[in-house]
Amino acid sequence: MDSILFSIENGVAKITLNRPKVYNSFNREMALAFQRRLDECATDPAIRAIYITGEGKAFCAGQDLQEAIDPEGPELTTIVSEHYNPIIQRIRNIEKPVIAAVNGVAAGAGANIALACDITIAAESASFIQAFSKIGLIPDSGGTFFLPRIIGMQKATALMMLGDKVSAKEADSLGMIHKAVTDDEFIDVSFAIASKLAKMPTKGLGYTKKLLNQSYSNNLTEQLAAEDKYQTIAGNTYDYNEGVNAFLEKRKPVFKGE
Repeated sequence: MDSILFSIENGVAKITLNRPKVYNSFNREMALAFQRRLDECATDPAIRAIYITGEGKAFCAGQDLQEAIDPEGPELTTIVSEHYNPIIQRIRNIEKPVIAAVNGVAAGAGANIALACDITIAAESASFIQAFSKIGLIPDSGGTFFLPRIIGMQKATALMMLGDKVSAKEADSLGMIHKAVTDDEFIDVSFAIASKLAKMPTKGLGYTKKLLNQSYSNNLTEQLAAEDKYQTIAGNTYDYNEGVNAFLEKRKPVFKGE
């Protein structure tokens, strides 16, 4: 059985983590397959948005601990440096919107992968947990980078040290995710957001993402200069020209991501 399911529909690449018997926890094969699919999404011009979800009851339970303790399996340093770090780098560096559709529990690395995505939507029955402290580890997969920036240092520290479970509704109220929606609406609402993004001027969305990434390290002067640079680049795209003409002609624009 493929550990990663992949399909493309109307410009949206759907990546499904597919090890439901172990709550979609990562082993090496799945992590590397996930990376390959993200690379395909980055380079295929027909793909204009990426939708990541899980099969079954869970989004992702993080690392498969059976692999982590296997004497013949990869060491922790390999798991972090070759599995999770490259996944997070790919999600952040792909110049296309990446949507996490959290259908169930997102724990450990699974939670932090979801938080690294551009827009995270969760079913109300889903939950998030920084499970690392329960086994004496530290939050990886960008958790110590993204979570305090999203919800603040105090809240992030408490969640990481105490390992408390956060419901989707609480994650929504904390600003940890974009929104929580009812389980009945979850698939339709989350995929509709991905479909909407795929029809938008995705070159401009990609430049927005680059600027947001740079804002983590730039001062105001540097960020203003970066905005100047990318606004000029965006102004030379097909989509900018189409958007302006459609506005002036009072019609709906047809963007191409070019």
